This record gives sequence, structure tokens and C-alpha cells, in this order.
Amino acid sequence: MIEGVDQTRGMDGRAMVKPTRPYVGEVVYVFAFDLAYDMSRKPVRELLGQPVAQFAVDASKRSPRHLFFFKPQMVRLPAWERLGPSGAVRVERTVKILPVGAISITIRVPFAVQQVGDLVDYHDLQFHSSTLQDEVRHMAEEVRRELAPYYIRPVTELAPEEAYTVFCLQSPLGGRDGAPVRAEDWLKEHRREVAALLTQEPDIDHLSTQEADESTGRHLSYYEHDLVVMDWDAALIIDQPENFDETLYVLELANLQLAELEAYDRILDEALVRSYRDLSERKTRSRGNVLRELRDIRIDLARFNDELSNITKFFGDWHLARIYENISARFHLGDWHRSIDGKLKTLDDLYQLLKHDQNNLLMVVLEVTVVLLFVIDLVFLFLGLKH
Repeated sequence: MIEGVDQTRGMDGRAMVKPTRPYVGEVVYVFAFDLAYDMSRKPVRELLGQPVAQFAVDASKRSPRHLFFFKPQMVRLPAWERLGPSGAVRVERTVKILPVGAISITIRVPFAVQQVGDLVDYHDLQFHSSTLQDEVRHMAEEVRRELAPYYIRPVTELAPEEAYTVFCLQSPLGGRDGAPVRAEDWLKEHRREVAALLTQEPDIDHLSTQEADESTGRHLSYYEHDLVVMDWDAALIIDQPENFDETLYVLELANLQLAELEAYDRILDEALVRSYRDLSERKTRSRGNVLRELRDIRIDLARFNDELSNITKFFGDWHLARIYENISARFHLGDWHRSIDGKLKTLDDLYQLLKHDQNNLLMVVLEVTVVLLFVIDLVFLFLGLKH
């Protein structure tokens, strides 16, 4: 599919279609890593040799006077020079530090292609001597080591990252005659190509209409020239370059929430396994120790839930709130929250059960003590009467 063409004559006299308006933009790779159980509130002044600043984004859409954007610490690292799918590229890198013991690494790679399908190769980006994923994990390891003094109960080994790919196209896009077209009209005409891009499907012709509709079903537009299409593994943004950041930030926070929910779900699974084991094998640990651990876990996860919700305080912007609602549905964040709430309720039931058993044991001890005191009193009374 070709955008804006002019026709010239070949040696055989037939008309040749030559593309004149390529798609220009950047691919933004978002990687979320859980590095620790929590983080101290001391400000980080420097990271990987670069000064740390506070992230800020200005919403371009109509919004209330007071925006509620959470502003994490962020550092911009020197750009890489790499050989990508279309030759030498300048790769920009940023790291955001979140107070919940996680980081988010974003990688930006510019592109200029003739067809949307040409972007499929950018999903699993391969450099000349390495892969993007390998280099990002190496960078995350460096960040983990440098931030170790700030972390509380840091992880000993990096878990698999939560990755998300966003294709950003500069608007306005052109039609077949080269004239600008509405973003929604462009999507209708190129729905199958966009679906193949988001699902990383190289064979567009065999992609079903149902899958194309499903992959592109969650899309939002504010102005005629902008559009956001969200799928499970990737998204497409069509907008002016200066407006990319606000939408990217919403997608980045949702991706980080997903990574943190997965991490705490693993913590809950381990806590439940230990609790069941300790309850069935009473010799391993005393019930008092189990009770204290369950209480600490309940408190910690209640605080974590508050902090995780706090980082998404961007609902002052209505359009971004709609984007977050749709990407949350794609990531099933609500289902993750319900799963964690269910496991927390199970822990709470175990805590109440142990507390009830402890209270019953205490009542039995008190009753036995009262009976013993009564018997002792009777003995002394009997001995007194005998003398």
C-alpha cells in the first residue's frame, strides 16, 4: 500500500508507481523492571554518570487547570549509534525511577518507511552485533547495582521484563493523492496493515477480518489528525511529534503497573505457600511467627496498593484518562487487582483463623489458671480447717 505517488514511464513504456510520501516517526520500546520490594525516599542525584531530574509532561488536549500527573525521577542517557534494519540509527535512552522499587527504560529509534508493513521488522529489533533486549537488560543490571543503596529488599536476580512497543507516526498522514486525510479515515483504509503491525504478523493476506477488527478495536481520537490504537503487545500513535510524550507516558505507567502487579502476585503466591506449609507442619515455626509474618504482609501490600494507584494520578486530563482506561482493559489490570485482592483475602482469612486459634488457646489457659487457683484455694482452706 503506497501513500502519495507520482507515475513515471519505464523503458517498456508502462507506468511505474513511485512512492513520494514515506511514513516518518519513531518506535518507542518500553521496558519495566521490578528491582526491589520498596525504595527509600532519599532523592537520587546521579545515575550512570548522568544527573537525575524530575520528569514532566504537559497535556496538549483540553484539560482542567490543575493536572494530577505523577512526576518520577528521570535520567537521560547518552544516545547509542547502532546499525538497525534501515542502516545507522541514533538510539535515545531514558530511565525513570519509580518509588515502588521499579524502573522503566524507554528506547527511541527513528524510522522512515514506505509501507506500514515495513515496521514489522522493528518489533524484535536486531542490531549489528546484539539485540535491543540484551542491551536493555545489561543496562537494567547496571541501574540495579547503582541503586542498591536506595532499595529495600532488592532482588538478587532480574525477573523477565515487561516490554511494550509503540509505533509513533507523524501526522497528518497522506492519502493516495498525497493530500492529508483524517486519522480515523486512514485507519479504516489500513486496518489490516495496522493489525498485522500490532500483532507482528508478516503475512497480512492470511490475517482474518475478525482478528484485524479485534486488534484495532480499541482506538481513540481527539483531533482529526491524531489517533491511538492499543493492543496487548503494541500500540500505534498518530500525532504531532511534540504530543507523543503525553500518550507514551500513560502507556508506560500502565506497563509498569502490570510488571509490579505480576511481581507482587509472585510474592503473594510464595507467602501463601509458606503459610499453608507452616500451618500443616507446626514444628517448623511457631504460630506466633506465622501470625506476625501474615500481619506484615497485609500491611505492606496495603501500602503498595496505595502507592501503585498514586502513580496514575493523571485523570485530570480526560483524553488521557480514556487512553488509560482502554490500555488497562488490554492489560487486564482490573483482573490482576482482583486476583491480588482475592489472595489478600485468603491471607486475611488465615490471619483471622490463627488469631482465633490464639485467642481460644489464651482463653483455655485462663480457664485452666482460674480452676487451678480455685483448687489451690480449696486446699489451703481445707488445711486451715484441719489445723
